[in-house]
Amino acid sequence: MTEDRNIWRAILRGWRRRCPACGAGPVFAGYLKTRDTCPACGEEIFHHRADDGPAYLTILIVGHVMAPFLLVAFKVMRPDPVVLASVFSVGVVALSLFLLPRLKGALIGIQWAKRMHGFAGPGEALTE
Repeated sequence: MTEDRNIWRAILRGWRRRCPACGAGPVFAGYLKTRDTCPACGEEIFHHRADDGPAYLTILIVGHVMAPFLLVAFKVMRPDPVVLASVFSVGVVALSLFLLPRLKGALIGIQWAKRMHGFAGPGEALTE
């Protein structure tokens, strides 16, 4: 039987954009391009299946964070619509660019901790 992997530690390491196995090596080679292997511990990362999950989570979080601020700004300050749209557009883009790689790293961490999509060790059964 295989030992359990700490899911919260893997999620936190992924959020920090680090390897979920060791926490030392960077998981990304670019903004969202994952490395094939961790440069620190050699863990294979290329077989993750993050797909559209991080984008959906980013949209969900940004929408729920920014919508109340938009409502309060509109009701309390009554700015010009162009100013309101400009300020909130910049805010939405900035928050999205901040969250997207972190959520992708966290999702990769979850997959690693649960041994999904090829993250099982040698001789372990794969979970698909």
